[in-house]
Amino acid sequence: MTTSGRWQDDVLRELRPTHAPENTHAPESSDAVASGGDRPALPVRHPDAARPHPGRPAPTSTTGHGTASTTGHVAVPTAYPPSPSPDLDPHPHPHPHPHTPAPPAQTAPSQSAPPQEPPLPASPAVDTPRAADAPLPPPPTDTSPAVRAPRQPRLPIPTPESVPALDPRLAIALGSPRHGDSLARRSGRSLRRLTASAAQEVAEESRLGSMLQQPVTTGRVIAVTSIRGGVGKTTTAALLSRTFSHYRHDPVLALEADAALGTLPVRMGAQSVRWSCVELARILTPSMQLTDVTGYLVPVADGGWLLPASQGRVGAPLDIPTYRAVTLALRRYFAVTVVDCETLPGEVARTAMDTAHARVVVAPLTAEGVGGTRIVLDWLGGLPHAALSSTVVALVSTTPDTALDLKAAAAHLRETGVTLVHLPYDRHLAGGGPIRTDRLGEATRRAAAQLAAEALQRAVRVR
Repeated sequence: MTTSGRWQDDVLRELRPTHAPENTHAPESSDAVASGGDRPALPVRHPDAARPHPGRPAPTSTTGHGTASTTGHVAVPTAYPPSPSPDLDPHPHPHPHPHTPAPPAQTAPSQSAPPQEPPLPASPAVDTPRAADAPLPPPPTDTSPAVRAPRQPRLPIPTPESVPALDPRLAIALGSPRHGDSLARRSGRSLRRLTASAAQEVAEESRLGSMLQQPVTTGRVIAVTSIRGGVGKTTTAALLSRTFSHYRHDPVLALEADAALGTLPVRMGAQSVRWSCVELARILTPSMQLTDVTGYLVPVADGGWLLPASQGRVGAPLDIPTYRAVTLALRRYFAVTVVDCETLPGEVARTAMDTAHARVVVAPLTAEGVGGTRIVLDWLGGLPHAALSSTVVALVSTTPDTALDLKAAAAHLRETGVTLVHLPYDRHLAGGGPIRTDRLGEATRRAAAQLAAEALQRAVRVR
């Protein structure tokens, strides 16, 4: 044995075997670690980098005085590296410390390698990048087709139910309608026609027909009212509407503005009613055509259309805004509109008498009826516009025998300057129910034509 200052190296060289087994290490020599000398210190490796990982090849080090090879030859010292410093975390966080260099990228594991354990959550003490610096994930996109809601009808109110205009039990009780003239009167009139000349009668019929068929530039509104109920106001309005529909070829409307259980649908022969003035006023638009409007009205058997004020039930009375909206919207569709107003001095009746093109005041052939009608005529004469000049009085005989003199009553009313037409007593009209023009008396039919002609003549004069 030779003695030198590096005797430890000589002893270790003699004791080192020629071939060391793979992945084995000699026991650590405290003297070798402690001596130092000129030998460089072993580099400090990361624990995960020094420890072999299953399924991953062992890394090869190129630093120090040897190389660890997998061929079985050992060229590095057999001493273990020192334990890691307490400042190094044995379990690295997913985000590296800002003062520690990031480890080199590792090779992706093979398909047969078992899955690695998920990284532990970051410690609050470690500085992590702010959330604002990280890019936001894109919003989720819904690829499912959009579902549309079903289309709803555009009507603002539900369609009302159809209600019979007259109770079916009462319709049976009416029986067969009577003729306006008695059998004896009809027989006598037939004999007079055979013996007398018919030239005068034909001339009168032609004159009334030409007056009723005269053209109109815009829709004309004729309002019918009276001082009290039960005097034939609704019957007169129904007669006027039937007469206009018989002589004219353009559309005619009968509008009921008396919501207090009016009987105009019954007198016009309507089987049922559905839409009323209040409901129709909510859906009327200027873009509607005549065919659209008539879908909400009641067709009359002999011609014309009907719009009732109610469905035969006790309800709220018709107000002025609703009346104005309905009349202004419908008058442009119909050549003539006959309005069955409420009795005076109702607000709607006064509004209708003031805004109509012509007025018909129904007066019963009684002392109180003629006196009250004279008061109404004086009120019409005090209106700003010439309302009295476009007013016609219908003097109605409600009974076959009247005590009041017809000529005296007519003279008292003509003092105001109005035109007066007498409607005689008619058995068909007195029986109630639907009005049939073929059942009217001859005098009643002629008087109704004259009343309609006089009212239309005054309505056309108004600009």
